[in-house]
Amino acid sequence: MRKLISFIAAIVSVFFITGARAELHVDVVAGGVDPISIAVQKFEVAGGVSSSDAKMLREVVENDLKRTGLFRIINHDAFPEYVKMNEMPNFTSWAAIKAQALVQASVKPEGKDKYKLDFYLWDINGKEQIEAQSLVASKKSARRLAHIMADAIYERLTGEVGYFDTQIVFIAETGPITNRVKRMAIMDQDGYGMRYLSDKNTFVMSPHFSPNMSTVVFLSYRNDDPTVWVLDLDSGDQTKLGNFGGMTFAPRFSPDGKKVAMSLVKNGITNIYEYDIETKGLRQLTFGNHIDTSPSYSPDGRYMAFNSDSSGSQQIHVLDLNSGKQQRITFGAGRYATPAWSPDGQFIAFTKMADDTFYIGIMNTEGRHEKILAGGWYMEAPSWAPGSRRLVYYETERTANGEDRVSHIRSVDITGQNIYDIDLKGGLNGTEPTWSPKLP
Repeated sequence: MRKLISFIAAIVSVFFITGARAELHVDVVAGGVDPISIAVQKFEVAGGVSSSDAKMLREVVENDLKRTGLFRIINHDAFPEYVKMNEMPNFTSWAAIKAQALVQASVKPEGKDKYKLDFYLWDINGKEQIEAQSLVASKKSARRLAHIMADAIYERLTGEVGYFDTQIVFIAETGPITNRVKRMAIMDQDGYGMRYLSDKNTFVMSPHFSPNMSTVVFLSYRNDDPTVWVLDLDSGDQTKLGNFGGMTFAPRFSPDGKKVAMSLVKNGITNIYEYDIETKGLRQLTFGNHIDTSPSYSPDGRYMAFNSDSSGSQQIHVLDLNSGKQQRITFGAGRYATPAWSPDGQFIAFTKMADDTFYIGIMNTEGRHEKILAGGWYMEAPSWAPGSRRLVYYETERTANGEDRVSHIRSVDITGQNIYDIDLKGGLNGTEPTWSPKLP
């Protein structure tokens, strides 16, 4: 059921403390930055809230911020004082331990089955409170409170869109390389709460969220018929997108969620088509006797990046969806594939294959200023977090005996720094991750 998150009450009040705003801000574009030193106090509890729940919420906030590489979490033992809610910090004492920001928070029951989380964010050097929020959610979805809180802190201190209150859909693989079971799964961006969305009897690939997070489009080999299907995250129902007279694959929603772009194979030729969900109309977008696949819309829906071998090798092209004109934008050494347009419209991420190595990189939308973020034996499928600060992708490595393969889901920021694995429980292999928009 879509109610896997069961977030009942969203933000009930949000307010900003204004005044002489101090410029506590980190440059998130530079390759090497000095992280903001931030202290997150022990959460106050009231009304029977368990100390374990309060500890969990604090840890989630700290871990979210720490993983960005833009924050240094100050050791709790170094704190000079404990500041109760609605009391002013001793700014001099906190500055003495080089704290730049201080977070206070409290948790208390709200009705029968909800928690209310209040928090304050202080700029130590500016000696002012720069944000305060009050959040309410069901107890079952308490972790979302912490993710939303971390998003608010991140956004206030970096000026960028947060990405902690998000999910990742991916393919969870088990079994030996010669007999892999592939199931579609979903988890929070930190790996928590993983659950399966498909059974082990149907081979599935290439899942992608709709913009409103209500559905996932994916490739299914059900009944040995490789076709695009749609999963409703509310009901769990799966429906075939349509009957198109050939194999369909590599689906991707348009930014407004009204269309699905995909590759369709007809008479041995692979071109990209666009399916209108409401009218059920099918429009051919690319033409020719070659392979065009991996479509990715620009955020404004005017353009589409895709990879094509029309030039003799696999390269990335951009199609103007109004005029139908297209141009090749990659000309570097090697082959390019799986383009993914960033949510802010500034970059296109890609997979590159050169010199027997796979790379994940980004470039501007004209194919210039290429930057390699990661490289290895096999890696693919970059997908952007909201805000265009980070990507996820998967990397496959050979085992020591060379007879098996292990696949990890990894995240990297656009500077190429701070790469980390998203932990998958139970020895799962993770492939083809797609990062969701921020949760509704």
